[in-house]
Amino acid sequence: MSTSIHAKPLAAKVSSKTAFFAVLACWLLVVFDGYDLIVYGTVQKALLNEGWGLNDATLGTIGSLAFLGMLIGALLAGRLSDTLGRRKTILSCAALFSVLTVLCAFAPNAMVFGGLRLLAGIGLGGLVPSVNAMVAELVPERWRSGIATLMMSGVPVGGSIASLLGMGIVPNYGWQPMFVIGGAALVIVLPIAWATLPETMPATTHTKAGFGAQGFGALLQRKYVVASMVFAIANLATLFAWYGLATWLPKLMTGLNYDLGSALVFGLVLNLGAVAGSVITAWAGDKFGPALTGAVAAALAGVGLGVIITHPPVGVVYAMLVLAGIGTHGTAALIIAAVANYYPHYLRGTALGWTTGVGRIGAVLAPQAAGLMLQSGFGESSNFLLFALGAGCSAALLLVTAVLTKSKTA
Repeated sequence: MSTSIHAKPLAAKVSSKTAFFAVLACWLLVVFDGYDLIVYGTVQKALLNEGWGLNDATLGTIGSLAFLGMLIGALLAGRLSDTLGRRKTILSCAALFSVLTVLCAFAPNAMVFGGLRLLAGIGLGGLVPSVNAMVAELVPERWRSGIATLMMSGVPVGGSIASLLGMGIVPNYGWQPMFVIGGAALVIVLPIAWATLPETMPATTHTKAGFGAQGFGALLQRKYVVASMVFAIANLATLFAWYGLATWLPKLMTGLNYDLGSALVFGLVLNLGAVAGSVITAWAGDKFGPALTGAVAAALAGVGLGVIITHPPVGVVYAMLVLAGIGTHGTAALIIAAVANYYPHYLRGTALGWTTGVGRIGAVLAPQAAGLMLQSGFGESSNFLLFALGAGCSAALLLVTAVLTKSKTA
């Protein structure tokens, strides 16, 4: 293997001012990534009334299509960002999901709508590993865990915006404007990203080694294989809980006899909890390590979701949803931080793509599983139990990753 594969990233030559604006642009793109993901949960009831012949099971299928696209996008973009560079991959993914999200507003039927969500998901899924790989190379190592966790706060910030807008727009103007708004990234943030993002991978990094010299096969080498599998499966369980809630919460709360307006408030509370979780877990992850912090956060999310099953008073439900938001999304962000720290820079994008890609399997399964359970008459509580089990599984696996990452550091 050529020694050029170990060359330092170009980010070493980037000024602090350039790095700041590049990180900010990446965060803004993640905000729109989060908006475009969560917006589907805010329009589900309206889609049922669209005349497309949808039911709970088919709503779950459509919800899963975006996450299937994200799985494909994460696997492809993570690898491409290590080969072609972070900048090109980030800009391409952002343009793709922005255009296709707008087109969803003009879909004439459920089949076209689902296909557009699938294709938009490729861009949505490709953005996250690419921006995290870039940011890991733009910030000092001592800040990497905290910044990676804060970077992912953009997802629930975008989700909160979707929930807030949905309260006023969906009942009065229908579901279509919600998807048109998602295209704002194309005209507002993408030009900023174009002007500020540096290229953080040197052109020589892979030219001598070749496209296949590194990649997913390298993650299965003896020194990486256990960590690669455990990180990925823990992320799968975490995203099963997070995106299951993000997709179905308004519908679940409506099923528990809350009207659409108050049900959307519950979605907002969940996303605000996730925003708070990004700040809290960023601090805790730097202090105690991202894997160990993630294990604790995931366990707390499981407890919170378990409490909701007992049908407590509304105030307790709000508190438990905050806890669930902190624990599920915070844990997903911490896994990203742990992976960014664990692998060398020339494998970082691939490792992030692998971890987030496998994690999207959980995101694909959750909407479908929840929809089928509702359609089969199991009730809303069964879904909360299902998501609580996902959080608990993640907590157990992250205890293993805490040992692995500690061992590597030592």
